[in-house]
Amino acid sequence: MADEKKQLLIVTGMSGAGKTVTSHALEDMGYFVVDNLPPTLLPSFWELIVNSDDFTKVAVVVDLRVKNFYKDLLNEVNSLEDNGSVRSIIVFLEAADDTLVARYKETRRIPPLGKSGRLLDGILEERQILTGIKNRANYIIDTSALSPQQLKQKLLNEFSDQTKQPFSVEVMSFGFKYGLPIDADIVMDVRFLPNPFYLPELRPFTGLDRRVFDYVMNKEETQVFYHKLLNLIECTLPSYIKEGKAKLTIAIGCTGGQHRSVAIAKQLAHDLANNYTVDLTHREISRYIRKR
Repeated sequence: MADEKKQLLIVTGMSGAGKTVTSHALEDMGYFVVDNLPPTLLPSFWELIVNSDDFTKVAVVVDLRVKNFYKDLLNEVNSLEDNGSVRSIIVFLEAADDTLVARYKETRRIPPLGKSGRLLDGILEERQILTGIKNRANYIIDTSALSPQQLKQKLLNEFSDQTKQPFSVEVMSFGFKYGLPIDADIVMDVRFLPNPFYLPELRPFTGLDRRVFDYVMNKEETQVFYHKLLNLIECTLPSYIKEGKAKLTIAIGCTGGQHRSVAIAKQLAHDLANNYTVDLTHREISRYIRKR
């Protein structure tokens, strides 16, 4: 069913000013983002969106990679608004000439209009072409002095109900004998802790079993280690958030991923959940449940 209240966010601006960072930030905020859409396709695209209940937050990125169509952008936006089907919000990303030159030299990329002649000449030509859409923009964001994280936060403040960048923690238990988890940000080896594997009455069970959990966690050496681990993690998480990390994966490993790592991961996830969104995964536990 058509929803006249839906809004279309149009992201454009100078090449090198941060459209890729903006696109990723909007996706993290729940926007359905289409990159490099030719303006002449806007009416057809919007017809699909407005008649679908699957999309509530929509954004398109338009830049001079579609320069043959770019002159149509203002006409297409005005046409959409004239028929009353959409309220468009244009976000124009800007940066100083010297900043853009420095960014291009750092990335060794060439601006769309700088493939022949001087780099600065291409930037100046692009700036002239974009004058019309810049004058029409609802938001002009100068990224010259903004880090990627600062740009993300600025977008979050403007276009999200949240005031802080979403952040979550995944705590994972695993067994070293089955290989390191490739997506882990922090890996902690707990193979030095007392091992329930050597107790016949505990060997068949996992760290989710209360008897195994208590055996691991009640040991004095475990208590000393765990409190230092928790303090370390709680100390570093705010810095990960400050650097723009959206998700942090903490992997706790023992030999087989059955006893010690499961117990420690369970306790860590429980304690971190007091202040953070936490997911708990036991990578190897299905291996042992199937055997029982």
